Amino acid sequence: MASGMGRMRHPFSGEFPMHRVLVLGAGKIGALIAGLLAEAGGYEIQLADVQGDAARGVARAHGKRNITAHGVDAGDAATLAGHVAAHPCDAVISSLPYFCNPGVARVARDAGLHYFDLTEDVEVTRAVRATAEGATTAFVPQCGLAPGFISIAANELISHFDEVKSVRMRVGALPQHPNNMLKYSMTWSTDGLINEYGNPCLGIADGKAVESAPLEGLEEIEIDGTRYEAFNTSGGLGSLGETYGARCEQMNYKTIRYPGHCEQMRLLMNDLKLNHDRATLKRILENAVPQTLQDVVIVYVAVSGRQDGELREENYVIKVYPQEILGRLWSAIQVTTAAGITAVLDLVLARPEAYRGFVRQEQFRLPDVLANRFGAWYRDGADKAVSARVMVEGKAGKQRSRAGAMR
Repeated sequence: MASGMGRMRHPFSGEFPMHRVLVLGAGKIGALIAGLLAEAGGYEIQLADVQGDAARGVARAHGKRNITAHGVDAGDAATLAGHVAAHPCDAVISSLPYFCNPGVARVARDAGLHYFDLTEDVEVTRAVRATAEGATTAFVPQCGLAPGFISIAANELISHFDEVKSVRMRVGALPQHPNNMLKYSMTWSTDGLINEYGNPCLGIADGKAVESAPLEGLEEIEIDGTRYEAFNTSGGLGSLGETYGARCEQMNYKTIRYPGHCEQMRLLMNDLKLNHDRATLKRILENAVPQTLQDVVIVYVAVSGRQDGELREENYVIKVYPQEILGRLWSAIQVTTAAGITAVLDLVLARPEAYRGFVRQEQFRLPDVLANRFGAWYRDGADKAVSARVMVEGKAGKQRSRAGAMR
C-alpha cells in the first residue's frame, strides 16, 4: 500500500433485526460510529451532541431516515435521562470524554439499556463496573483500540498456550509523515492522550500485579525496517491483567511512538510539571500540534509460553491505514476505534442473553470480531505483510519476534 491510504468499497447489506442505538458525541469518532451503524442495516440511530448542529450535520451527510440528530447535554444526568425516556432505545454508546461515562452508565442502568464506551481511564472503568453489578443488560467499557481490540488480540494468542510466560501489548496511532519536534500529530482526544501519559500504569511482573510510572520502560521496536520507541502509558491493559493474574509471569502495555517523542513528553509533563497543570498542557498541545488524517495505527502483540512442553512465541502484528468509507476519508485511529466498538455492539445485540453485567473485552474472540461486518475494517484496512523486532532498553541483546501477522 504505497500511498498509505486505502480506497475500498465495503459491503453494507444483509437482513438484520432492527436495534435502536443512542450514540453520544458527534465528534471524530462518534460521527463514524453513527455512520457505520446507520448504513449497515438493522439499526435506528439517535446521534446526540451538546452541539446539536454537529449532530444534525452528520445526519444530513448520510441523508437516511434511520439516523436522527438531537441536541443533548449528556454530561447532565437528568437531561440525558429525560432524552432516553422520550426517545426509547436498546443501547447507548458513549464517545464522550472519559470523565462523562460514569453518569452515562448510571442512566443506562436505570433505563435498562446496554452500555458501551471507549474509555481508557482505570477509575472510570471501575465506576462503570460497580454500576453494572447485578444488571440484566451488558455494560461493556473500553471498546476502542487500546484498551479494546488489543485485549481481544492478546487474549486470542494467550488461548493458544498451555502455560503463559510473557504478554507484551504495543499500540501506536502515528502520523505517517512526522515533521515536528514531538514527531507526533493529534489523532484523537487530547484529554485521553494526557490521561494516558500522566496516570499510573498497571501490569504483571513475576506473577504479581504492579503499578509503573507512565513515560518509563522505554524500549525500541523495529517494524518493516522503521524504528519506533514504546513506553508505559495508562489504561491500555484493560482488564486482561486481572483476568489472568498469577497465571501469567509478565504482562505489560506500552504506546508506540517515533524515537525522541518520550523524551519531549517527559520534559513537558515531568520536568516542567505540566502533569499537574493539565489544562495548560492541553492548550499547548492543541495550539502547537496539528491534526492529521494521514496516520497509521500499529498493533503489536507478542505472547510467549509453553505449548506441548516447548517454549514458544506467537505474534499478532498489523498496520492499519486511513480508509475511504461512505464517500469520505477517515483516519486510521477513527476507523480502528469505530470498528472495534461497533463490532462488539453487533456481537452483543446478536446474542444479548450471553452478555450480562460487566463484560470484559477478552470475552470476545478475535475470529468473531474479524468476521463481523464492522470488525472487518481491521482486516480489510490492514497492511498484509508486516514484521517486527523488539529491543528493550537496558537489556543486553535483541529479542527478535517471529515475522508476520497471525491471520
